[in-house]
Parts: sequence; C-alpha cells; structure tokens
Amino acid sequence: MKLKAAIFLIVILILTPVTIQANHHISSIEKLDQISDEALQLVKSSRYEDAKKLLEYFSNEFLAYTMESHGFSIDELRIVTLAQDEAIAAMGNGNLAHDERINRVTKFRLAMDAITSTKEPLWTEMEGPMMAVFGGMKDAALEGNSENFHSHLNSFLSLYEVIYPSMKLDVPVQRVQQIDARIHFIDEYRPRLLTDEESQQELVSLETDLKDLFNQMSEDEADPSLWWVIITTGSIIIVTLSYVGWRKYKGDKEREREKKRM
Repeated sequence: MKLKAAIFLIVILILTPVTIQANHHISSIEKLDQISDEALQLVKSSRYEDAKKLLEYFSNEFLAYTMESHGFSIDELRIVTLAQDEAIAAMGNGNLAHDERINRVTKFRLAMDAITSTKEPLWTEMEGPMMAVFGGMKDAALEGNSENFHSHLNSFLSLYEVIYPSMKLDVPVQRVQQIDARIHFIDEYRPRLLTDEESQQELVSLETDLKDLFNQMSEDEADPSLWWVIITTGSIIIVTLSYVGWRKYKGDKEREREKKRM
C-alpha cells in the first residue's frame, strides 16, 4: 500500500508543473487561434471593417504573447506576420473582390493554425478542392483544351497560394522547393503543356508529389512533450520500484540472519 502511495505521489509531483505550464500555454495559443478564426468568419459575412479591427487586435495580442513566451521561431513569426499584414491590407482595399479577401484571410488563418495545432493542420483540408481543380487542369492539358487548362491552372494557383505559407511551416524546405519548382515550370511554360508530352509529365509528377504530401500530413504524430512526460514518469517509477525491491530484499536477508542467530 505504501508503495502505491509513493508512486502516485511521485507521478503527481512530476506532472503537476508540466500540466499547469501546458494549460497556460494552450490558453494563450487558443486565444490567438480563435481570433484568427473569428476574423475569417467576419470576412465571409462581408463585415470587412470589423474584420480589420479584429486583425489589428490580433496583431497586438500576438506581439504581446511573443515577447512574453518566445514560443515561436523567427520563420514562424515572419510567415504569420506577413500573412496577417496581407489580410489587414485586403480589408482596406475596396478594389478586391469578396473571394480574394476571403483567400487572403484564409491564408492567414491557416498559417496561424499551422503553428498552433498539434495534430493534423487545417490546411490539409484543402486537399479535396486542390486535387479536384488539378484533375480538371490535367485532363484539359491532355485533351489540348487551352481555355479549360488556363482556367483550371489559375484556380489551382490561387488555392496553392492560400496554403503556401502553411506548407512552409509544416513541411521540410526541400519538399516545398521541389513542389514549388514544378508549379513554377507549369505556370511559366503553359503553352508547351498543351502539346508536348514530355512537359505533360510534369503534371503527373506534381500530382504524385501533392498526393504524397497530403498523405504524409494526415498521419497523426504524438506530441513530443507527451512522450517526454511518459518517458520521465516511467523512469521514475522504475527507479522507485527498484529501490523498494532492493529494500525488501535487504530486509528479507536481515530477517534470515536473525533467524539463524536464534
């Protein structure tokens, strides 16, 4: 009974500070993430002025959190800040169409989620729309349908631009550069893809790269901090059990010696 109580007490002592710190961290992060989501909902409702005020409020809160916790890397700060600035600028630009404003704020929303989510990031949910548009683009290229090809390619590029900052945050740089190079080639040499079979292979290669990317990102990974807690707690329990076992063994030997003396 004493052994169980000792182990329980040790586990509580280990986990308590970690849990308190994690809850404080999550609370601050969730607040920022929620603000970005609310801003997107306002834009969808065409409440641009309210969305702009909320985005500016986010800017102040994000800066305060960054200075307090230093929880983000330089790249994360740069990417999110740029996306946020674009979103704020879009709210004050009366020449932008409604869909383009949504795209700008969605880009910011997805980038914020990419640095806060511990599971599958939101930008991976763009797989369906992106691959559907890509399929139409690929079919149009193989059929030599110039109008449909350019239309689908433009739509694909718009969607890619929305998830690009998030990709840079979650995907190894070499992988992003490979996909980016293929997309730039397809965009730059559009006419060639309508007639040249060798150039059309870039579409096949890009399709494979995108499918592999989304499949890999959909695999959930355990939080590294959780593994640290499990390993640390397990180590303490093993040491405790070993110590208690050694004390018990030593006590049994003492009792045997006493019996022999008697």
